[in-house]
Amino acid sequence: MSGLGTGEVGVVLVSHSAQVAESVAALARGLAGSGPAAPVAAAGGTADGGMGTSAELILSAARAVDRGAGVALLADLGSAVLTVKALLADDELPAGSRLLDAPFVEGAVAAVVAASAGAALDAVEAVAVEAYEYRKV
Repeated sequence: MSGLGTGEVGVVLVSHSAQVAESVAALARGLAGSGPAAPVAAAGGTADGGMGTSAELILSAARAVDRGAGVALLADLGSAVLTVKALLADDELPAGSRLLDAPFVEGAVAAVVAASAGAALDAVEAVAVEAYEYRKV
């Protein structure tokens, strides 16, 4: 990851719903342990509070959590994924931003826990993606 600094990895949760994004962010922070949590921002819904996806909210959230070590973005579905991909393709997100192919809730918790422990972006991505393997039975 050349060009990335030594700060913390930030995490952005992109959902069609502001309430979902904020709730998952709170859950992830709460499960990250008693120490300081990595920077996490919710980018849910549209700018006017409706259901949908907002490039402006995603950009603002990514800039808010950028500490120089990369930004891990997790998206719930459909246009959330497409909007993040478009922002990445247009090079609008902070350097080192990466869309993680991970389940939204489990991946977010794993990413925030790893980032809070000081993991680099590659390791944050690895544990988030590994969340696909979590079995419930």
